[in-house]
Amino acid sequence: MTDTATPPAADAPPPDPNAVAVTVNGVPHVARKGQLVIEAAADAGVYIPRFCYHDRMTPVGKCRMCLVECDSGRGPAVTVSCMVPVAPDMKIETESPTAKRMQEGVLELMLANHPLDCPVCDKGGECPLQDQTMSHGPGESRFVEEKRHNEKPIPISDLVLLDRERCILCDRCTRFADEVAGDPLIHFIHRGNSTEVNTFPDDPFSSYFSGNTVQICPVGALTAKPYRFKARPWDLEQVESTCTTCSVGCRIVVQSTRDALVRYQGVDSDPVNWGWLCDKGRFGFEATNSADRARVPLVRQGDQLVETTWSGALRQAASIVKGAIDRDGAGAVAVLGGARSTNEGAYAWATLARTLGVTHTDAQLDDGLPADVLLGLPRATIDEACAATTIVVLGVDLKEELPVLFLRVRDAASKRRARLLEIGPRDTALTPLAYRSARYRPGEQAALVRQLISEEGPQLAKGNVVVIVGRGNLAEASRPTLDALALLQAGVAGVRFLPVARRGNTVGALAAGLRPQAGGLDAKGVLEAAAAGRISCLVLLGSDPLGDVRDASLARKAMANVGAVIAVDTQLHASNRQAAVFLPATAPGEHAGTTTNVEGRVTAVAQKVTAGTARPDWMIATELGDRLGHDLGFARVEDVTHELSVTVDAFAPASLEALAAERDGVVIALGGGHPLSVSGVEPPAGNSYEYRLVVSRKLYDGGRLVMSSPSLAPLAPGAHLHLHPLDADRLGAHDGSTVKVTSPRATVTLEVRPDPAIPRGTAWVAANQTNVHVAELIDADTWALDVKVESL
Repeated sequence: MTDTATPPAADAPPPDPNAVAVTVNGVPHVARKGQLVIEAAADAGVYIPRFCYHDRMTPVGKCRMCLVECDSGRGPAVTVSCMVPVAPDMKIETESPTAKRMQEGVLELMLANHPLDCPVCDKGGECPLQDQTMSHGPGESRFVEEKRHNEKPIPISDLVLLDRERCILCDRCTRFADEVAGDPLIHFIHRGNSTEVNTFPDDPFSSYFSGNTVQICPVGALTAKPYRFKARPWDLEQVESTCTTCSVGCRIVVQSTRDALVRYQGVDSDPVNWGWLCDKGRFGFEATNSADRARVPLVRQGDQLVETTWSGALRQAASIVKGAIDRDGAGAVAVLGGARSTNEGAYAWATLARTLGVTHTDAQLDDGLPADVLLGLPRATIDEACAATTIVVLGVDLKEELPVLFLRVRDAASKRRARLLEIGPRDTALTPLAYRSARYRPGEQAALVRQLISEEGPQLAKGNVVVIVGRGNLAEASRPTLDALALLQAGVAGVRFLPVARRGNTVGALAAGLRPQAGGLDAKGVLEAAAAGRISCLVLLGSDPLGDVRDASLARKAMANVGAVIAVDTQLHASNRQAAVFLPATAPGEHAGTTTNVEGRVTAVAQKVTAGTARPDWMIATELGDRLGHDLGFARVEDVTHELSVTVDAFAPASLEALAAERDGVVIALGGGHPLSVSGVEPPAGNSYEYRLVVSRKLYDGGRLVMSSPSLAPLAPGAHLHLHPLDADRLGAHDGSTVKVTSPRATVTLEVRPDPAIPRGTAWVAANQTNVHVAELIDADTWALDVKVESL
């Protein structure tokens, strides 16, 4: 018999091996192999109600709200749609009488003990339980018994309150704490009818990511103290924006009521933050609302800063700049800062500096990698780093400095089979996930990296290798880290880098031009010149040398001997209190523009509330330029964004049109791929009476954002001397005892904290804490700093 079937066309694409044909409520749909029923239905435009399911966490099938009928050829069966993958020719029914009856029954059981206090519940108006009760519920309940009553609310951390009566045991918060954050500090306790979510005894929910559990809670069981009773959802206005607390660039929703910021919520940006935020970024909006904000221009009269008009302040600032240039030349003017501003603010100030002939500009404050390294290394995106075969984390403690990047790397190492090689001066939260953790004494990174390249050659030759690198120790020069990078670049074929900086827009500010120009000085050079009396005018753009610079002695001498200071900032602090002119700048939520994150991703920053008399940085630069006789040509922030994309090659992809079309932003090309070279300098040799000092950042510190946020300020831990327990025993010191720490620069007194995460012979102290200014110990010229520790 002749086969009359029509053969497939020669150029027809082969069938997709991952395609699975199903029907959803009678409509054919092509799902993906391995896709869950609840996901396939969503792709087909059908919403299956759910509480416990979250697409960024492992499904557990706890709540049973997503029960549907599925027929895989053996007849319809009740199916938990968040646990069962699709099968060929599966028939999925989400609206059958059986499915509706099951959904009504589940909701009736959930509401049996729920307090139904919607009028006073913070979740009322945006509550999935409330919404699904209306859309899928039975209409009335058969339960008439007295509901449970518990103490309400109970604080489970400094930021989060728990109302146990409202909890439906969906396991979202506990799964997030365990799976995503790696902080299993909240869990189910008791059994059976008494099961509830709570913390362990005497162990609060002290996670950097606790606010995420509030956002993903499908009822009002978890509420955030900073938002509690502040507004109702129907009162809120919102706009999408970008968090600029650190340089990860998490996408957020900024919400306000009555022209005041009241809440940030995470937005699920697939290439960046996956909807997660750290608590510092989530609750840092309080600093914008702070009563400490300086909102009017100030000029110096004698020993006082007095209020004046914008016209008067700009006129005075222009006179200072012009006088310095006319008298001492453009080399006597310097600009420090700009990393806390937008790309537009940085570009406007860089343009003004270039127009005036000022070459001493730097957005960093001698605490990061050099600009040519930060911008010039062959760069990987966050997604590429997390998809790499091997991730090398060099120096930086990601959980303390870039918390949401830590979550992404943690996910890659724990769930996606990336091999993590951690190289640092002490243990971090990533240490348990690393296939190898290697410790170096400060200043000796290069020797260790050379050894690791030799020993780990086969692993580093497998697939892609991405190095995430940052300045891990403020008590050492940047050169040891650069030498280690040079060895990795030369010794690992095809390696790419994700160099990180802590402040929000460091990469964007440097790329926009706020970096040393030809013959110009970097931040350290500017401070040294100021200390020597060679800087007649210092412009501080949101920077505080006395608080931020790692060498306190150098910063103090610089600020004492500088000619005049013009400060552009949101608040007064130690450095700008001695300004000749203070110009109030807008804070996050009060200005629009763009920002650039660690991977070079440019995203929009939106204005939500009015700023009063404060002005955005780009406008201040433009108006100051007018008074100096230079028209920068900017009338709107969009003008600056457009010119930036036209005149700076790196920003060419980030046009207004491209940014409007891409919700997740546009990645600009920064990596020039220039090779690094090893300095060949040998690290200093220590002795048995000295400890090599490590000074690094904690998420909560004495910075203005934390100290101006009432919810965050109490969380700063203070500075303590962390020593290995055997080193502490050798000194006769115990937890809480006081020791004297001496460097060639100064002596400070600190309490001891025995800590097995610290290698022997090393001492670690948190930077920029309010109780002790550890920067007094540091010399900016020291390769690595040895200190003497003595018991008192």
